[in-house]
Amino acid sequence: MAWRNMLSFCSFPNFWRNFQGRVSEVELGAHTVKSHGTTVARNHMHDWLILLLLGVIEIILYIIHPFYRYVGEHMMTDLKYPLKDNTVPVWAVPMYAVLLPIVIFVLFYFRRRDVYDLHHSILGLLFAVLITGVLTDAIKNAVGRPRPDFFWRCFPDGIDNYDKWGNVICHGKDSVIKEGHKSFPSGHASWSFAGLGFLSLYLSGKIKAFDRRGHVAKLCIVLLPLLVASLVAISRVDDYWHHWQDVFAGGLLGLVVSTFCYLQFFPPPYQNEGWGPYAYFRALEESHANSHLGHPVGESNVQFTEAQVVNQQTDRDNHGLISGAVRNSSSMDDLESGRR
Repeated sequence: MAWRNMLSFCSFPNFWRNFQGRVSEVELGAHTVKSHGTTVARNHMHDWLILLLLGVIEIILYIIHPFYRYVGEHMMTDLKYPLKDNTVPVWAVPMYAVLLPIVIFVLFYFRRRDVYDLHHSILGLLFAVLITGVLTDAIKNAVGRPRPDFFWRCFPDGIDNYDKWGNVICHGKDSVIKEGHKSFPSGHASWSFAGLGFLSLYLSGKIKAFDRRGHVAKLCIVLLPLLVASLVAISRVDDYWHHWQDVFAGGLLGLVVSTFCYLQFFPPPYQNEGWGPYAYFRALEESHANSHLGHPVGESNVQFTEAQVVNQQTDRDNHGLISGAVRNSSSMDDLESGRR
């Protein structure tokens, strides 16, 4: 037929082979740190500047004094828990909430060689942690809730003292008292659920945990980071550094922020394309578009040619029907005239 000759004339099979070659090139890791790393970082320069600004704000919020809330003698019943050391030290939180996920991101990069995945996962993680940190410390300073061990922070010798309004007159170390007014929400819990919650979402997409094939073992991998974050949060209550409400609010805050930050760069893990970042699929679309631009015969041209052929055939058929009808009408007139 005419449209088949036209397709063969325009070498459509050659176009398709070239198209498949370009797709496979992207899928096999055409975008690496060496080839596209600088470009990707430059395109997100403003994001990195905002990230730096969030870091400065976090440092300022950590330095300034919180609100020193009224603490009366009748309130000390719930604030006389013993003063203990941290089970999970402060310096360990960035190690498991930031560095550990980044190490896992790098391992996935060595496997897939996708700079978009590496860059966006690190950027999303840092945004999740820093936004959570800023929100947590801002709320801490605004609320000024005393910790469960506040009595021993305020009166290390056990001798309490109050002013004429019944508020405490602390004679402990200033830095210890300052830290005693930062109970709500828990920073350990919020940072843990921000970093490890992001990691959990990342792993659920990479291993396709919600592919509807019933592999429950994948859920164990996805829930493992959340379990670690939960144990860290529970340790804050066991150490009497936080009330249970502080831990619950901190964990919820970190998990919500990490989810929003993850969805800025990656599709939801339960979608078919949840294993890769949005930028990766945009690169595929651009590769497809370049393939169409490099070869004039595309799907739209083929459809247009087919439509033209169909219209021509339809016109010929209609013309044949009309001619046949005219001939039949003439024959009938001749017969009628002969009868007469």
